[in-house]
Amino acid sequence: MKRTYIAAAALAGLLICTDPSQGAEKDTSAASIASALPLSERSLEDVKDRFRQLTTAANRHDAQAIEQMFWDSPSALLVAKSVDAAEGNWAGFWGPVAVARKLQDIYAAGTLTLDPDWAKVRVVGISSTVAQSYAPMKIAVSYGGQDPSPRPFIMIIEWLNVDSQWRIASEIILPVPSP
Repeated sequence: MKRTYIAAAALAGLLICTDPSQGAEKDTSAASIASALPLSERSLEDVKDRFRQLTTAANRHDAQAIEQMFWDSPSALLVAKSVDAAEGNWAGFWGPVAVARKLQDIYAAGTLTLDPDWAKVRVVGISSTVAQSYAPMKIAVSYGGQDPSPRPFIMIIEWLNVDSQWRIASEIILPVPSP
């Protein structure tokens, strides 16, 4: 599990640190401020609205609606609980077909509810076409023999703006260990 956290942190860091001038002296000009905020407030709200749609569809067990929210690419990624011992406890599911199959398996197991802490949900712009959402939440899920009591998780999503529509490029769901 520790490797999962390290890998997720490394991925998030890599995605955030894409500016080749990082570490250089800070320029407070309007151009620098604009590049530090590559998305408008409206775009950030659009992403947050898509995240709301995602949680609503998940709570309805609407795998088809969620599948349509994912980027139509073999590079689309869902990191979630696995029941296949060869994959370990958590695994990556690549491409829209694998993502849809995984979601259907989770829903078929029964309980799944997402309860985001909306006050702590954060959306940031990475570039003019990439955003990241961070959402602490309680998830109740019975997939893979789990106790369906709500437990803390963090959901990190990378969003791509494809044809003026925000799509999920990657969704990483991390369990928060007990203190």
